[in-house]
Amino acid sequence: MQLPVVPELGVREVVQAAESYGLSSPELAGAAALGAIALLASLWLVVRWIRRPMGAKLKRALAKRDEVAVLMHPNPDPDAMACAIGVAHLASEVGTDATLQFAGQIRHQENRAFRTVLDLELEQIDHVSEVAAEDVILVDHNTPRGFEGAERLEPYAVVDHHPGNGTGEQFTDQRTDYGACATIVAEYLEDVGGTPVGPDDDANADGLTVPSEVSTGLLYGVQSDTKQLTSGCTDAEFRAAAYLYEGVDEDLLDRIANPQVSAEVLEVKSRAISGRDVRGSFAVSDVGRVNNADAVPQAADELLQLEGVTAVVVYGRRDETVHLSGRSRDDRVHMGKALETVAGDIPGASAGGHARMGGGQVPVEGAAYANGGEAAMWSQAELAEDVFAALNGDV
Repeated sequence: MQLPVVPELGVREVVQAAESYGLSSPELAGAAALGAIALLASLWLVVRWIRRPMGAKLKRALAKRDEVAVLMHPNPDPDAMACAIGVAHLASEVGTDATLQFAGQIRHQENRAFRTVLDLELEQIDHVSEVAAEDVILVDHNTPRGFEGAERLEPYAVVDHHPGNGTGEQFTDQRTDYGACATIVAEYLEDVGGTPVGPDDDANADGLTVPSEVSTGLLYGVQSDTKQLTSGCTDAEFRAAAYLYEGVDEDLLDRIANPQVSAEVLEVKSRAISGRDVRGSFAVSDVGRVNNADAVPQAADELLQLEGVTAVVVYGRRDETVHLSGRSRDDRVHMGKALETVAGDIPGASAGGHARMGGGQVPVEGAAYANGGEAAMWSQAELAEDVFAALNGDV
């Protein structure tokens, strides 16, 4: 069937028809114009809503709650603590009470100095019942861990730069390409118009200000997770550092960066070096029992400085848990994935991280079960072969 031919109307004819219609029905024309304006305004608001910066989205999510718990990963480092105080400051701007909490220990001298120098109020927890609020913000990790009942916790929001599948019910921002999580939080404050103020400046200026302690903490968080802006950086880290610079207290920064080192840390480093097992360019070292779990990653940092060594894993036992820490400058070794492989077949074990840095925890009983022995008979040395196999890709 042949369709009828519809004559084409030029633009001029359409405009003339609209003018004629408007003159004959001005009320309808006015209503149509108002409807068109309302539609355009609605579309503009929708686009603006979708394109809001992440800082504004988190601020709005925080404003919906009277109180939140900001939860750091176990044994929090400066990056995690910096994120926590940054999110807490953003929460305070919308009248939301924030309690900063963590599982594990703060024993690394750098971490202790960060907490002490910035006078941070942090609560340690061992059980999910001790979480301070129903709504939990996870920073610098995306899956709750390190305390009893952690698997039952459903986070309200997640801010992280590590790989993983954890998400928040209301808000998730996971940027695995970033070198530090503190970079993300610094961007949030900049997103909402925050102005860093120095230690001698007026913190009561108009608009949102970022206190010097927060700026200093965030900058140190960026520095510590990128080895002073030399490893794993993106341009975002340098932009964040430039943004925070005006509010930094150099005296506080120096005190955090140069803490005293305990005798145990030096001893664990010595044991890692003297007891190392080197095969090719890989080194593995069992440092035995430790009181301070944070001495293990420091020993790994030290061991990586040895000439000819490109990837290291150090592990030591505290109570009934073996703590593993790995470092790599070898493009053949993705340290996070290697340690994840080691822990994969051990009940209750967990591990992960980035290409250059990783860590994990292995319960002694789980390792004994995985190796077919009894807990009382298990030896940490049994991990060495699995670690070397993972570093060599023989898995």
